[in-house]
Amino acid sequence: MTTQQERINEALHILQALGMPKEQLNERTAITLLALLNLPADKQWQHASNSLLGIRAILDFARQQMARNYAENTRESVRKYSVKQLVAAGVLLHNPDKPDRAVNSADNCYQVEEQALVLFQQFGTKKWDVALGNYLAQRQTLADQFARHRDMQRIPVTIQQDQTITLSPGAHSDLIRQIIEIFAPYFVPGGELVYVGDTGSKWGYFNESLLQSLGVEVGNHGKMPDIVLYHREKNWLILVEAVTSSGPVDGIRHAELANLFKSSSAGLVYVTAFPDRGEILRKFLSVVAWETEVWCASDPSHLIHFNGVRFLGPYTS
Repeated sequence: MTTQQERINEALHILQALGMPKEQLNERTAITLLALLNLPADKQWQHASNSLLGIRAILDFARQQMARNYAENTRESVRKYSVKQLVAAGVLLHNPDKPDRAVNSADNCYQVEEQALVLFQQFGTKKWDVALGNYLAQRQTLADQFARHRDMQRIPVTIQQDQTITLSPGAHSDLIRQIIEIFAPYFVPGGELVYVGDTGSKWGYFNESLLQSLGVEVGNHGKMPDIVLYHREKNWLILVEAVTSSGPVDGIRHAELANLFKSSSAGLVYVTAFPDRGEILRKFLSVVAWETEVWCASDPSHLIHFNGVRFLGPYTS
């Protein structure tokens, strides 16, 4: 009977045969592949399957079937350093059930690609070497095909009359598009886009030179708001947070942004954007900071003003 370590070694042999980088030739990646094949030590390779699994389920398999009790903080390592590379190689599909699922969704899942599954089911048989050669001959085509499919799902955003960028699919990016294409013309006419974040790449668009001309040097990328607009006529920087899951401009976030943009020669305006006046707005309404604005994409020509001596304008301390 095959032991757990022998099964892991078999998976490592396959990963090496596929030409995976040295960084992925480790036990963590081997167990990840075995989990997605539902292949514990007591199951034959010809009975491998390709169920949809998330990272949590992969860790459960490691603990229950391979006696590897990975810590909770291992989830990110599995995603970034094992799953991501298997997807890039075309071995795994990312969200094949819903390719436009947001990259930060809790429902992200993975599945062994069908032709890869057929290959793995041949492991240990006389057909393995021929099957491996045939698979390797068209592997790059498979990876490119899936990558192109995901690119087709990206959300186009017009940032100037003759310039468009694309953002990762999902509700968050769709709200960002509405802020740029609807909020900005209403409330920042003639405004210039300085920055827009993307959940997939973090930097969807960044006019760094414009921000530097206003005296701001950004060192900590992670603290940037979702969107930064510049109203040149009024010399305002409008800092917008798009809320579909994480929090709004509350007191803590207001202080973080004020510190990040403290050297700005332009006045700072803080805006929290919501998709509508539904559950998300009700959830966060009580913590929105004073002297900020709230905008709902469902009511694009209106703002909710959180008390202060002026409406949609900067404050000085």
